[in-house]
Amino acid sequence: MTANWILADWIPNKMAYDKFTTLTSTAYPLPIENVDTDQIIPARFLKATERVDFDTNFFRDWRYNQDGTPKADFPLNKEIYAGSKILVGGRNFGSGSSREHAAWSVYDFGLRCVISSAFADIFKNNCLNVGVLPVQVSAGFADALFDAIMADPKTEIKVDLQSQTVTLVATGESESFDINTYKKDNMLNGFDDIDYLKNIEGEIVDFAKTRPF
Repeated sequence: MTANWILADWIPNKMAYDKFTTLTSTAYPLPIENVDTDQIIPARFLKATERVDFDTNFFRDWRYNQDGTPKADFPLNKEIYAGSKILVGGRNFGSGSSREHAAWSVYDFGLRCVISSAFADIFKNNCLNVGVLPVQVSAGFADALFDAIMADPKTEIKVDLQSQTVTLVATGESESFDINTYKKDNMLNGFDDIDYLKNIEGEIVDFAKTRPF
């Protein structure tokens, strides 16, 4: 078994993710603490064998009534926020079970960044693996973002991955955020873990040739 075979023939089909450099967008406000993954994508939708309809089922029980009609007062259904690429969530966003489907639904809904004052670790890592940037800020800065969005739904937020800063465009108020260097490089290049390995395939093959077995 050669390294070429492992990387070229054994890797299953996968979707590519967008490169993330800077993002300037309006934002959906969801100032609710302890939003868990069962709300983000209810368990009954985890039986899917294909990655389809995760955008429709994102926050399904919060977005829709039992008869399937949208709940007009839920932020993700409000036209004033439509098209936003950022969601600003309450503290401890993504708590609960470790389902990767929750991160899929965030991406498939069209979001590229979630901002919160605290994330559940597994959800945060799942987001990084599927092309969604989780940005953790201070509670005070999160409150400032909520206040700005509530005052003006067209408020824009700029997220700069290279400089690791998030900025309230109207005021210039800014804060830095942390991210693992490996995950940062992957997001800048639009890579997941498999893409990263394929990108250094030549190095892996060369290294394999030096092995005595």
